Formats: sequence, C-alpha cells, structure tokens
Amino acid sequence: MSPVIFFLLQFAILAYALVAGVFLAFSDFIMRSLALTGRTGGVEAMQNINREVFRWIFMALFLSMVGMSILIAGYAWFGLGGPAGALIMLAAMVYLVGCFGVTVVFNVPMNEALAGMDLSEEATRAYWTGTYLPRWTFWNSVRTGAATLAAALLLLGLFWLPQTDAWTS
Repeated sequence: MSPVIFFLLQFAILAYALVAGVFLAFSDFIMRSLALTGRTGGVEAMQNINREVFRWIFMALFLSMVGMSILIAGYAWFGLGGPAGALIMLAAMVYLVGCFGVTVVFNVPMNEALAGMDLSEEATRAYWTGTYLPRWTFWNSVRTGAATLAAALLLLGLFWLPQTDAWTS
C-alpha cells in the first residue's frame, strides 16, 4: 500500500468519527433540547439547522466521504485481500448504506416535510412531536452507529494489515 493510500485511509477514519460525533450530538442532546423549547421553537430551530447545514463544513465532509467510501471499497475489493481487505471494504459499505443511504431515504424526506410546514398550524406541532422527533432521532442514531462502526472497522482493517504491506506495493 502506498503512503498516500495509507494516509487517505487514516483520514477516512478521522472523517467517519467526526461525522459520527455530529450525529451523536443530535441524538444525545440537541433533539431533546429542541423538544423542550416552546410550542414552535424546536420546529423553527430545526428548519434553520436544515437550511444552514448545506452551507458549512459538515456537509462537505459528509458528502466527500461518500466518494471516498466508494474509492475505499474499490481499493479494498481490487487491491487488498484477506481479512484486512474485507474489513476495509465493509467499513466503506457501512458508511455508504448506514450513513448516506439512511440520510437520503429517511432523514432528508422528514427534513423536507418539516421545511414546508407553517409554524402557526397545529398539524406542524403534531408532526413535530408525533412523527419527526421520534423517527428522525431514531434514524439519526442509526447513522451515528454506522459512522462509528465504519471508523472502527476501517481502523481494525488497517491494524490487520501486516506491517510490511502497509508501505509496499
């Protein structure tokens, strides 16, 4: 493995862990805090968060790791063998399915539904408390676990590589 590939895999571990940390903050205390705000305070705050997330570093990191994960999976499939290759490929697939896939299939549609809701309507409050908070937080916790697992699997895969393979080929 070239030093460049080795460095990129180490960067991916850190990036997966950073993404997991952001997701963890939401599942652990941000969503509970938003639930405790006034009648529409949590809804309005989450609408703002969902607009602002596209303008900041997190989204660049989250989306760039989709491309990086595809490259990692391809590299592991074609360039590595044995348990290390399997762990590295599995790490990439866990991120792609458990983070990106869950985001696209579950969290984004709920965010889009919330974005179009009027703060003054009772249906908004009912959606917020009855659907959005429990379901969004559940799927966000799945993303937290997936990003954490991806980081751990990638780290284990790198540890599994024989020391001589880490800097050859």
